[in-house]
Amino acid sequence: MAGRLIDEDPQRAHEHALAASRRAGRIAVVRESVAITAYATGDYALALRELRTYRRISGNEDQIALMVDSERGVGRPDRAIEVGRAVDRNTLPVAVRVSLAIALSGARLDLGETERALAELDIPELDPDRAFEWSPALFAARAAVLEELGRDDEAAEWTRRADIAAEALDEAAGNGSDEEIFVEEIFDEEFAEDTDADVAAADEDLDAEADERVDGDAAQDDEDDYSIAAEVEELLAAADAAADAQNSTSADDEDEAR
Repeated sequence: MAGRLIDEDPQRAHEHALAASRRAGRIAVVRESVAITAYATGDYALALRELRTYRRISGNEDQIALMVDSERGVGRPDRAIEVGRAVDRNTLPVAVRVSLAIALSGARLDLGETERALAELDIPELDPDRAFEWSPALFAARAAVLEELGRDDEAAEWTRRADIAAEALDEAAGNGSDEEIFVEEIFDEEFAEDTDADVAAADEDLDAEADERVDGDAAQDDEDDYSIAAEVEELLAAADAAADAQNSTSADDEDEAR
């Protein structure tokens, strides 16, 4: 439920996550949900505490960028950089590594280290000719730093690339294409104006979208009936299953020892 609500109502999502944590506080995903929703509501101190607990329980560093941003949120950009630098980036998934670079760049900006903020973004994933899920945010971050440096023309170009990458990804998602999209030709030319046929096709798409929205609203009404208790029960069931599996493994080990 928290995941469904976080974009439209972060505070309510946070309340759901807190309710779940009171019932299943030792489950990593529950503490992660509390952290993410706390961050979304601006409670960075709570987000940090929960992120540390999540990392201790799960052993994962996949929320390291959020930890860095939370340190920034409580006014400790120096500590944010220290936290980010303590992680071996080679062990991180690519998307997490990119998010970390963006967060560290933001911390450098907080400290007034604009040139170093730009250097944080000079990573292999900064490829202007391809669009990945992380590309729009990475391009936009670079544009923001370049603007701070007074390099307005370059900033405008990276903003344009961020917009094009986002559009290419949205289009690919609608077509069910792979995440990696080649966009070099789009970057080298301006978008053509819509033709009458394009406009007519767009109108048809809008009509279809409106019909889907009506159906979606009805489905959403049903989803709203999903209770906190049901969510917590699912989490508890997952925890019980994990415990049963652990007990089964221990029993097998004892039989082999005999």
